Amino acid sequence: MRLGVLGTMVWDRIYARDGRARPVEEWGGIAYALAAAAAARPPAWTILPIVKVGRDLEEAAFRFLRQLPGLELDAVCTVPAPNNRVELRYMDRDRRCEQLTGGVPAFTHEEIAPALASLDALYINFISGFEIDLATAQAIRATFTGPIYADLHSLFLGIDATGLRSPRPLVEWREWLRCFDVVQVNEIEMASLSHAWGDSFRFAAEVVGEAPRVLFITLGARGAAYVASGHAAGLPLEWHRAGLVRGWPVVADAPVRSGRIEPDQGEREGDPTGCGDVWGTTCFFRLLAGATLESAVRAANEAAARNVEHRGATGLHHHLQGRLAS
Repeated sequence: MRLGVLGTMVWDRIYARDGRARPVEEWGGIAYALAAAAAARPPAWTILPIVKVGRDLEEAAFRFLRQLPGLELDAVCTVPAPNNRVELRYMDRDRRCEQLTGGVPAFTHEEIAPALASLDALYINFISGFEIDLATAQAIRATFTGPIYADLHSLFLGIDATGLRSPRPLVEWREWLRCFDVVQVNEIEMASLSHAWGDSFRFAAEVVGEAPRVLFITLGARGAAYVASGHAAGLPLEWHRAGLVRGWPVVADAPVRSGRIEPDQGEREGDPTGCGDVWGTTCFFRLLAGATLESAVRAANEAAARNVEHRGATGLHHHLQGRLAS
């Protein structure tokens, strides 16, 4: 199995996390997803980061990436622009202010196409919100036959002249959703999508189908919910193939199903940064390995909870596997 992970390497400067007086600096953004991927992958799987790195942090970025097992770095490219940096100021556990600087440009479909040709599946995380534009997402969907998982997070964030991020509606949400097989949003993002419906689950039941097939809603310390169509029957790698799927029929007219799964343990104290990234990567990798929706969500809940107990992305793959970082 060869899996692409598309996103942005971000150098985080974090204020007021855990009540600390001094800011903490460390790798963030897609680094959390890549660490989770390294922890979740079976030994024979290969992970291909599709990432652009600013020249100013090139050495540090490659040093971090080379620490993760199972990664091939052929699709990581250095650009002359300054690398993306984010200042995070926590007001409480769940609320924070985010300011983005840097100039790493978006990928075009032409840049991504050579990597796509070698992949079985693709995970996209909108860390900056500018990784790809809608036209590129549509071109990927039109040419790539494997399953695509997308965490839409920063598509819901605007940016002002100073880099300050603030919530915004996703105007072309229908077009975006149709580009992906599996979509992940959090509660706030789901409320933004479904405001005209007045009920999040009624909205989700109406939009799932052939694309997207599954909609995941992360609920923080309360776990996660899912809504899935009959097109999500069987293994994700077989979703775009017709006929029987290793004994499972593709049940296109099956009723929409939904569920909510709470964490096995209560709320854990620590750092919530990167929890959604760890959650999504773990969930997708478990689905690709043949897990049911319910068991994939449980595994993702546990991985996100473990992430709370760790600080930053460095050494995270060891921690998620229950090992001490070396």
